[in-house]
Formats: sequence, structure tokens, C-alpha cells
Amino acid sequence: MKNRSELRDIIIKVLYQANMYEEANIDFEYKDLIKEQLEIENDFVTDSINGIVKNKNKLIKKANKYLKKDWTIDRLSKVDQAILLLGIYELIETDTPSVVAINEAIELSKKYSDDAVTKMINGVLDKIYHDEEK
Repeated sequence: MKNRSELRDIIIKVLYQANMYEEANIDFEYKDLIKEQLEIENDFVTDSINGIVKNKNKLIKKANKYLKKDWTIDRLSKVDQAILLLGIYELIETDTPSVVAINEAIELSKKYSDDAVTKMINGVLDKIYHDEEK
């Protein structure tokens, strides 16, 4: 049985793969991508991916609002986009404690990105957290 951190890693991989398929105009089903990554179905993974896909435009808009003035989410790498979307989704759409959502996104970013991107993701999520709390 995988822990939540490992499941978030799988979510990032599925979102990345989906993004690549979309860019290449390859047909796919999210459930098939999930099955490639998990032997056993997992509600956390399925619900998170479905939630991110359903709310993608809202999440992108939120990311773009808090990125530095000349940046938009589409300028980030596909992996960084997936990490940021998951972090924002967990912050604003789930009951995941804010500190956990931010920390998990930062840990994923440390694994897959460089320090500058990790700081940027931390900054964006922190701003969203403080604005959503008001």
C-alpha cells in the first residue's frame, strides 16, 4: 500500500503523461493512465485527477493570478505545471490541511525541479493560502 506522498507522485506522472498526449493529439483515457501507474485502484488518485481535470481552467486561472507578472503556467515545464495544479487543487478544493498541501507540492518540486521553481511554487501556493484564508 502506497502512502499519500507516493500517491501524489503518481498523480503528477499521470497529469504529465496526459499533458504530453494532449499536446501530441493522442487519444487517451485518464483511467487507463492511472491503471498503468497503479496495480490497485485508489480513490485518492482517481478523485484528485478527476478533480484537477474538472477544475483545470479555474486552477490555471488561479496559478496565473499569483505567478510573477510576466509568467503564466504554460511557461513552466509540464512536470512543474502538474505539481502546481495538484498543489492548488489540494489547497482550494479539498480538506487536505493547507500546510500539508503546500509541503507535499514543495517536496515533489524538490524531486523534479530546480531550486528556483521550488521557490516559485512555494510562493504561489503561499499567496493562494493567505488570500483564500481571508
